[in-house]
Amino acid sequence: MPLIFPWLMVAATILLTTYGQLVLKWQVTTPAVPPFRFMDHWPSIIVLLLRPWVISALAAAFLASLCWMAAMSRLELSKAYPFMALNFLLVGLLAIPLFGEALTRPKIIGLCLVIAGLAVLSKG
Repeated sequence: MPLIFPWLMVAATILLTTYGQLVLKWQVTTPAVPPFRFMDHWPSIIVLLLRPWVISALAAAFLASLCWMAAMSRLELSKAYPFMALNFLLVGLLAIPLFGEALTRPKIIGLCLVIAGLAVLSKG
């Protein structure tokens, strides 16, 4: 199998993980209204677990795990794992337009450090 396949699996892991994190943030900040009256007294976390978007985020986490296993079958962990830091970058940047989070100086510095760390680690 060509070497590009495992790297595509790493990319899929990152994208699926980012999707899941963003969807979960969106869903937990949306009031948990039970779909049926008999669920009115159910804990809100249970009501959240029944939402299609939350289910899709959990499915994305599962698929990300499968992609990661496929990647790990062909790549060294020490070479591939640093790329998981891209989740911090993507989630951090996408949270700004999607959730109105502020882009502060510490966040910018932190994201630059993540990129610098990834650059250093990927050379090894």
